Amino acid sequence: MPDLTRGEFLGLGAALAAGLGAGCASDLGEAGARQAAAASVPELVVVNARVITIDDGLPEAEAFAVQDGRFLAVGRSAEIRALAAAGRTEVIDAAGMTVTPGFIDAHSHPSGAGLAEIRNVNCNLGSIARIQVALRERAARTPKGEWIIGFMYDDTRLEEGRPLNRRDLDEVVPDHPVVVGHRGGHTGVYNALAFRLAGVTKSTPDPDGGRFYHDDDGELSGKVAERARGVFSRLLPGGSTRDERQAGIARISQLMCAAGLTSVHQTGTSVDDLVAYQDAAAAGELRFRAYLLPRGGLYDHLTAAGLRTGFGDPLVRIGAVKFSADGSASERTMRMSTPYVGRPDDFGILTMSQEEIHEAVEQAHRNGWQIGIHANGDVTIDMVLNAYERVQELWPRPDPRHRIEHCSLVNPDLIRRIRAAGVIPTPFYTYAHYHGDKWVEYGPEKMEWMFAHRSLLDAGITVGPASDFMPGPYEPMMALQSLVTRKDEKGRVWGPSQRITIEEALRVCTVNGAFASFEEHLKGSITPGKLADFVLLGADPRATDPDRLKEIPVVRTVLGGRTVHEA
Repeated sequence: MPDLTRGEFLGLGAALAAGLGAGCASDLGEAGARQAAAASVPELVVVNARVITIDDGLPEAEAFAVQDGRFLAVGRSAEIRALAAAGRTEVIDAAGMTVTPGFIDAHSHPSGAGLAEIRNVNCNLGSIARIQVALRERAARTPKGEWIIGFMYDDTRLEEGRPLNRRDLDEVVPDHPVVVGHRGGHTGVYNALAFRLAGVTKSTPDPDGGRFYHDDDGELSGKVAERARGVFSRLLPGGSTRDERQAGIARISQLMCAAGLTSVHQTGTSVDDLVAYQDAAAAGELRFRAYLLPRGGLYDHLTAAGLRTGFGDPLVRIGAVKFSADGSASERTMRMSTPYVGRPDDFGILTMSQEEIHEAVEQAHRNGWQIGIHANGDVTIDMVLNAYERVQELWPRPDPRHRIEHCSLVNPDLIRRIRAAGVIPTPFYTYAHYHGDKWVEYGPEKMEWMFAHRSLLDAGITVGPASDFMPGPYEPMMALQSLVTRKDEKGRVWGPSQRITIEEALRVCTVNGAFASFEEHLKGSITPGKLADFVLLGADPRATDPDRLKEIPVVRTVLGGRTVHEA
């Protein structure tokens, strides 16, 4: 009987010890399977599958075994089945279905989305008329004078062909202050009573980093962007309950795991968010692994306590500190060096100055944090790189993996600097497909350099996967379609030079996401020793029409060997 290779021994040892380090993936073969059987009985085996491992040591397999929540062995069905013990091992016969590692979303906002689903009015309804009906119904059962809050509004996906405005809201809800937030998270539409309560008139000047929009008659249109929304913050109802926040996390994790997500990076995490995640985890309600990017008070508290990126466990871990330096791609407010199509004087909005970025980055970097800064436009990306380059020159750290969240509009020089600095970009992975009507305001030439997955990968950069949900859909199957085709729902192709292959897209959405959180040794591939997070799909993405990838059903999602979703 041949001896185990070093890679097989390391992989098997890591699995049995359930340690954090993972060995190289390899087909265990007969010898490896027998030695594994002698050492431990797996709790789960999956056989007769088309396993896409995302592991270069063994790219494809038929089966694998799971023990103590980690992959124990990967190989051929007969060998893996032999590890099972009757009455002690669950056997899943995949019947030829495709299995991939669990998918990772490296930039999302699930806590806010989950709470909004419970408390507010979902305005993702496709028409102004239906939004009005939903707001009127909520107002009818809400005491007069209390706020009505809508979310998931999208100005380019309405049957009327125009955006929602103040008059639309006044018509149906005159006696309650109303805000309908854009799904992009950077603008909202307010009614007349809300403006009155905030003391905002058509003559109110725009604050730094914000804007009150006006119609052709010079009246307030209702739309408010970025920091200008701050005048309404003190008026909005505060406080959800702890139980509501926990329920929100439970609900959104149920939805996201049903789409095949097993890890999510929660960006902009508050103290209440952290508590909600811990509460949901303790109750057994958290169905994905959470990498939490704190901001504001939570960041200050953690730093004061001497804590930083990496604190936690494989289920709930503290991630990079989050800052935001410019506007939105989907809401057409990001700061660029050239103007928007049809708006020759509009270059977008900065929400941090270069000095503020330098100060924030220096403090976080010197305290040992990974940093993630929201920067969409090329102007803002340059500013963020200035700060990252500065701190690494003055206070060098090995492999800090600072991130540029979104990193939407790049150019060859910015890409060169991103590579040289070891920075991780997280461009949107569903935007090209889902938000097609918005790209008209950028134009074809600019779109060849937006969400530039092809150019970034060609430069040798590890690109992270990001939905930015709620602004963008989180479904990984839609992400694959968007990355591979760059085609929107109307069939228009935006930035064809940035298409990537399905194999590259699968890697971006799995192991690259793990790399963005320093966890590539722990997850992102089906490798002995790694966490047993995987997904059974109803079709092989590699053999599916690229224009139908988003239709692939997620049959089962497994987290640490435990099924958390089954269709």
